[in-house]
Amino acid sequence: MSRGYRYLCTLVLAGAIAAPVMISGCAAHAEYRVYDPYYSDYHTWDHNEVVYYQRWEVESHRDHRDFKKRSAEEQKEYWTWRHSHGDSH
Repeated sequence: MSRGYRYLCTLVLAGAIAAPVMISGCAAHAEYRVYDPYYSDYHTWDHNEVVYYQRWEVESHRDHRDFKKRSAEEQKEYWTWRHSHGDSH
């Protein structure tokens, strides 16, 4: 085997091992839909919704927490606030 061929095989193997790690890192930024039971509609939880959510946290003087970990009452407060601010979907 030539030195160039071994180098190429090493790069291909390293790429094959690293690819799943790199792809799964992108999954944390994936969009998903959230059902709003108070207004009976769905919201796409993407970057835009995160911006609104963080704004709500600041305006309501709350510490940052994942929306899913908030109490049902706090989630209801968020959806009420959200429907009165800008694009509701």
